[in-house]
Amino acid sequence: MQIFHCAQCGQQAFFSNLTCNCGAELVFDPEPQKFVSGAKFCANRQVIGCNWKAENEAGYCRSCAMTTTIPDTFRNKNVRLWQDAEKAKRWVLANLGRWGWFTNADQGARPTFNLLSEKTSAGRVPVVMGHADGEITINVMESDPVERERRRDELSERLRTMTAHFRHEIAHFLFLRLSSDERFLNAFRARFGDERADYGAALDRHYAEGAPADFQQNYVTRYASSHPHEDWAETAAHAMHLTDIVDSAVSARLTHNGVPSAKFDAYRETNSVALLRQAFEIGTSLNHVNRSMGMQDIYPFVISQNVHAKLVFVHEQLIFGAGIKRKAARGWFSRRKH
Repeated sequence: MQIFHCAQCGQQAFFSNLTCNCGAELVFDPEPQKFVSGAKFCANRQVIGCNWKAENEAGYCRSCAMTTTIPDTFRNKNVRLWQDAEKAKRWVLANLGRWGWFTNADQGARPTFNLLSEKTSAGRVPVVMGHADGEITINVMESDPVERERRRDELSERLRTMTAHFRHEIAHFLFLRLSSDERFLNAFRARFGDERADYGAALDRHYAEGAPADFQQNYVTRYASSHPHEDWAETAAHAMHLTDIVDSAVSARLTHNGVPSAKFDAYRETNSVALLRQAFEIGTSLNHVNRSMGMQDIYPFVISQNVHAKLVFVHEQLIFGAGIKRKAARGWFSRRKH
């Protein structure tokens, strides 16, 4: 993520800031990707701290307008969880906008989001995160760091964050957009396998038996080994993670060998191999820094040659894929254990 500046005084401002040190109220415009003056606030600014500008007739920003269901706000804690979930969603959408996804120039379909909580005024209701024909369901309970850590341990996941959840589920939607092109499907199946394989049976088998012992040779995570759809979503999420690691490090002037200057734009880099090399080097360095504080690694993964090839393929689809405007394929869904 870039580091921005106040439109009024020019001081440094960060993506989620609502106000500047000068006292100006900050409003982010995702189209030019900067804070602007004179824009109308999103209707959710006071409710959940959304700092984006209003775009539709109802007064909502581009991100909030994609949310069709919000948590049961009668449970007061849910408002904070909703707030944190929307913050993660805005971050991911802003990143994708740098590649052209969901911008004004992108005439393709956009996802919708159901942000649900397991705690409601009527009692506890199970929520399973997943994607179904363009509709993404996110369990906002995982905005609670204690609950998220519990589930991370329970499911043996090395990285489990709200940002990662949004990247994973949006990746499923991007597959729908891309799969309207037969050339993409043929190339995908050559690398990931046939996504037409029985999805429900594959997930049942995965949760019953776990990942293959040698999964790291071919998959970025254990969950990626469950089905080609999940392999794509996990790999695409990692391509997004790695691009953002480079972009954020460069914006903070934590440059590494090979990055030309602080003006380097990771989202304009078309050499996927070079970008990934930078991401791995920066990630390893940041892992070392985190360990000095006894904290978890930023990027706790070792990437095999086979997984690297998948990451290159996925990154190329992400940077060139927003031009796909034909109707998406339909008829499958994803579901994740909560």
